[in-house]
Amino acid sequence: MNAIEINGDWEEQKLKLKQKFAALMDNDLLFLENKKEEMIAKLQVKLGKTQEEVYKIIQGL
Repeated sequence: MNAIEINGDWEEQKLKLKQKFAALMDNDLLFLENKKEEMIAKLQVKLGKTQEEVYKIIQGL
């Protein structure tokens, strides 16, 4: 998986991620079109997950 696809309303997905992972803050989930990979890298560190795992989590919302 090279790129992340955000399906639906990102604000709604962001809330679901914050509910699932209490350690996440708004600034961890800042979604900017040209900064997707940076956001994924932050989430990897914060959640202790691989890039593939982070993609699966987001796409599973």
